Parts: sequence; structure tokens; C-alpha cells
Amino acid sequence: MSSSLTEMRLEGDLIDAEIRVQNATFLIHKVILGNCSTYFRTLFSRWSAPGQTVYTVSEYSPEIMQLIIEFAYTNTVLMTDDNVEELFYAADYYGIDGLIHACITFLEEHLCPQNCIDICRLAIKLSYAELGHKAYNFLLDHFESCIDSSGFLQLSLEELKDIIKKDELIVREESIVFEAILRWIAHSPNQRNSHIFVLLSKVRLALCSTEYLRNIVLANALVNSSEESMRIVEAMIHRDPQSINAFARPRFPTAILFATGGWSDGQPTSKIEVYDIRADRWVDLPNSLEETCAYHGTAFLDGSLYCVGGFNGVTYYDTLLRFDLSTRIWHRQARMEARRCYVSVCVLNGLIYAMGGHDRTDRLNSAERYDPRTDRWTFIAPMHEQRSDASCAALNGQVYICGGFDGTHYHSSAESYDPETDRWTEIAPMTSQRSGLGVVAHGGCIYAVGGNDGTTRLRSAEVYSLDTLRWAPLPSMHVPRSNFGIEVLEDMIVVAGGFDGSGIINTVECYNIRDAQWSMMLDMGISRSALSCCVVSGIPSMREYVPVQDRSQDYDMEEDLEEPD
Repeated sequence: MSSSLTEMRLEGDLIDAEIRVQNATFLIHKVILGNCSTYFRTLFSRWSAPGQTVYTVSEYSPEIMQLIIEFAYTNTVLMTDDNVEELFYAADYYGIDGLIHACITFLEEHLCPQNCIDICRLAIKLSYAELGHKAYNFLLDHFESCIDSSGFLQLSLEELKDIIKKDELIVREESIVFEAILRWIAHSPNQRNSHIFVLLSKVRLALCSTEYLRNIVLANALVNSSEESMRIVEAMIHRDPQSINAFARPRFPTAILFATGGWSDGQPTSKIEVYDIRADRWVDLPNSLEETCAYHGTAFLDGSLYCVGGFNGVTYYDTLLRFDLSTRIWHRQARMEARRCYVSVCVLNGLIYAMGGHDRTDRLNSAERYDPRTDRWTFIAPMHEQRSDASCAALNGQVYICGGFDGTHYHSSAESYDPETDRWTEIAPMTSQRSGLGVVAHGGCIYAVGGNDGTTRLRSAEVYSLDTLRWAPLPSMHVPRSNFGIEVLEDMIVVAGGFDGSGIINTVECYNIRDAQWSMMLDMGISRSALSCCVVSGIPSMREYVPVQDRSQDYDMEEDLEEPD
């Protein structure tokens, strides 16, 4: 029908009106344009003289009117980054709901650090609160990248102040906020230099190191020009207890750690705890696993947490459970081809790999992968070794699996899988036999930590470099442990819980890769081994999973986005 109507318009059949915009004339059918636009429906039916057929409009360009008319006839529009703003204004002005929805969808799908502030302003002007909130939250979530945008430099003082004081502002280090302030001021120093104090007072200076405060902040000429700013920084350097609290509240983290299931108090548990490294707090998640589970694997992919295989004390699982982090609802996905307790799990190229394990009868060398787009598991080539209680990680397009137990031998061997060739290749063996170990990838290296060598639980750790193709020793953990959770969280290797040789533990420690040191962290709420840890990042609902903190209520820019009562 749309093609027939368009043909009639182009050939002038049954035309009953013309729209004039500047020097352009558009022949149209009133019923078609009036059907999609409340403005034109009213213009044709109430605001025109009897028999009127010519209408002059001057609000928008001929190019935009051409797109509007084409949309009215075809319900499609050629939308680009260059025309979407004017098209959005026109759709709102002329009351074209379908085109408004198309513009909002386009803007949401094209949100990026370079345009999110402009889209937020546009949403405020046109009173589309949901779009505004999405753009504003995108800014908070990607602040570091947005600093380089022209929109950031055009923020008003009030807008910038309200952004940088938010707990929800996600930055790796507080120094980034300070440097963003300097960049904003430097864009128009004559007008903005005087704002250094009011902006500096919103920075969480107590989260910066003393060295940074003394050598960078205090040494800055602009800070030195403000007596009030100098006093704030001096108080932070000396950790003045009367003033430090206001500057020490942590912001939301860039990523959070989920510790799921495990063996606790003599039985498997369904408990999930979430760790916020910025607040240094563990929080119980009410949405626990659907069933008790230990010796399982977890993976984070496309906004969901997946729980793979495991054991409940009786049943060896072949299940795949998916927890939608936005809705907090568990879903049962396709079952694996094999039951897998003591399974090794990782994600590579949007696919979940499940390798080895125990099916109640045998230790397995089989491996399979799951495609969430088709909800199907497919076997891949089998490993060289039977591996239960091994651990794996993905790096540079390949899967690496290390250690494990075949029912007789504790492995020091390791191998890698290339999905392009569907082949496993043995790599250099670790220096120690390790079953129940933890393996992670970071910075071009594979790290193997702890485990059981058949005699004792290990504190030792080692690293495999893709440059040297060799394993090298690392400093040892404070606590020996096997069957623990392990993940990389904000460039640190975090290990949680496990079995220390005499009992199940709740201790947590982390390895600072840059400083080559282990340090103890806050204990989990419960002792557990055979748990699985997974890092979650980049989800819109991140705010729902971190510890509740006191919030400032002066959110002027965000208040502009609220729907009227």
C-alpha cells in the first residue's frame, strides 16, 4: 500500500493539497499527512479556509519536510547523525509519534562519549525523560571517555558540579575527576578560573594518594591561587579527621565481583555475595542461585550471569542457568552435552566454553561451547588430558586450560585451544602440579595460583608469558588454598575462600600485578570452597548491586529530566 500511495503522490494522482516550504513545493494527500501528524490533521480540518489547498509552513527546512512526507507515506526515514536533531525537533513540533519514536531509538542506539551530553540536552529541551536518563547515565558510566568531547567543555558550572559529585560517576581513579576539572577550566580560563574551589570541593580528594595530593594537586598553580582550595588539599594530605569524611565516600565501581555457590557448613549452598572494591564491602544478593551448587563455573556475557554445571551433593549437573542482571530473573537455557562437576569455564568471542570435569563416572577430556544466539551447545575437539578440577582463561583469541586431576595424576600440564582450527596444543607445563587451582588472564599473561599438588594445599603462584612461552614464579599468597574463586578485578587478581588443608575458609586476598604484592582483603560473609567467582561490568543496573550509600539530593541536571507530577 505504501508503495502505491507513494506512486500516486509522485504522479500527482488524487492530490488535494500542496505544502510550501521556502522555495520548495510538496504535493500531498491531506488524509495521508494528517493521519501521521496531529499538527497537520488540525491544520487541514480546523485552521484552514473552506476549499484551501495551499499551505505555507516555515518552521523547518525543505529537506526535513521531504523526510517527514516520505515517512508519512512509507513509515520509513533516512536518518543520519547530521539530520536526526532537526528531524527530532520537527517530529515533536508536528506531533508525529512514529517519527518521534524512530528518532529516540536512533539516538539511543548511537549513544557514544562524543554525543551523550548533546543528546541529554536535547532530551531536556524536548521533555523526553527516558531518553535523557539514558544519555545522562551513559555520561556517568563513560565519564573518562566523555572528557574529550566538545559537549563536556560546553557544560555549565552547575552541570559539571552536579556530575562530579555523584556517587554513580564511574572513574578508575579520583585523579581523573581533578584533571577533568582542569581541562574544563582551561577551555575558558578568564571566565572559569574562579570556579576552582567550588569544583574541587566535589572531588573525593581523600581517595587520592598523599603523594598525588602533594606533588600534583597542591603543586597546581590554579589550586595555589585559591586559599580555600589550598586548605582543602592540606587537610586531605594530613588526613584531618574533621574534614576527611566528606571527601572519602567511595564512588560506584567500574566492575563488581560475584561469588556464587560453593561448599559451606558441610553442604552445597545457593548463596551469592557481591563485592564492591571501592566501598570494600560484601553484600548478600537476595536472588541466590536457583538451586544449591558447588564445583560449578560462572561466566558473564551480554548482561547476564551464567552458571554452568556443578554438583548439589547428589546430582552432577548438565544445566546452564542464566541470571538476567537487569530483571534479576533466572532462566534455564539448553543443557550441556555432558554432566560436568569440577568444570572449567570461560568466555571467548561471545561463546561460553565448558571443559573437562567429572560426570559421576569418568574424569573428562571432552569440551563444548555454548552460543547464546542459538541456545545450543556444540562439542569441540577433546583435550589431550582428562581434566577435572582444572582452571582456564581466554587470551588473544585462544582458550588456555591448566592443571587438574585425571583420577590418578595431579597435572602440571597445560594446553591451549584455537577455535579457528579446532585444535588443542600442549604448552610448557607449570612448575608445580596443581588441581583445584585458579587461572586468570591479564596483560598478555596467564596466571596460575594455588591448588593441590597431591600432598598439600599451595600458596605458590606462577605466570606464563606469551612472549617467552615459559612459566615464571610469582610471590606466594598469604594463605594456602585450593578450590577457591578467582577473578581479575580492576587490574588485581582476587582470590576468595577455598580449602586451606584443614578447613573451609572465607579469607580473601588480592595480587597487585604492578607492585607484585599480595595483600589481605575483607573476608566474605561465609566460609566456602568450590565456589565460582565472576566479574560483572558495564551493565545499566550496576547501581542496584553495590552497597547503599548516602546520596546527595542536589541533582539539578538530573531533576530537569524528571517527569512532571
